[in-house]
Amino acid sequence: MNLIDVLILAVVQGIAEWFPVSSSGHLVVLQWLLQSEASWLFDLSLHVGTLCVVVVFFWRDIVNILKALVRLDFKSEDGKLALLLIVGTVPGALTGLLITHFFEAFFFNLVLVGEALLVTGLFLFISRRKTNRKELGYVDSSLIGLAQGFAIIPGISRSGITLSTGMLRRVKREALFKFSFLLSIPGILGAIILEVIRRPVAVGNADVPAILFGVIISMVVGYLSLRLLKKIFMMERLHLFAYYCWIVGAMILVSRLSQL
Repeated sequence: MNLIDVLILAVVQGIAEWFPVSSSGHLVVLQWLLQSEASWLFDLSLHVGTLCVVVVFFWRDIVNILKALVRLDFKSEDGKLALLLIVGTVPGALTGLLITHFFEAFFFNLVLVGEALLVTGLFLFISRRKTNRKELGYVDSSLIGLAQGFAIIPGISRSGITLSTGMLRRVKREALFKFSFLLSIPGILGAIILEVIRRPVAVGNADVPAILFGVIISMVVGYLSLRLLKKIFMMERLHLFAYYCWIVGAMILVSRLSQL
């Protein structure tokens, strides 16, 4: 890839990783449009960048959770949140492991991406205007974690599916937003570790400057995107992304099916 391709893919990753529009789906489409296939190491590096973003964004909460775990203090608010994150991580990890091999063969299938974007839009739309007054519970965290597992499918937005699931469960918005993105940390970290185990990292032939450039761009754009998403979410405007998902999904399907 040239630096222009790297810049475009990194910017899209930084925006779409947090906005409920599916970063994996957009990267598949962009690589098809650019006629440039990114290496798995480049994709992995961008996910490391976005992982750093969420850690920086929620660093105070992460520190407090770790302190509660060290003290085995599960009665405090941070200790309870730690348990909820554990409960949410398990079904998400199991779901991801069970379906990853099936959907991996279809990762560059644009028809699948288009269909998945339509599904993401549907979840965003039906979760609108819910009265969110409920405290986050173990059933809620399990369902949100289960939903996160399906984000392995390109076109299914991780943030879109987890936030929508929480809104359908009527969880308070502030608690839901924090939980959803803290839950993404073990999810992204686990996916990175599994990928490294399957294909050990070899940087001998890698374009390290291009990778570092992409990671830095994705981190800067990702941090700004996450701040903006929180404002949109708290203003109860998340469902507006449903129209974008439907339009892009429909365009992909029409484009691909017309070529058959």
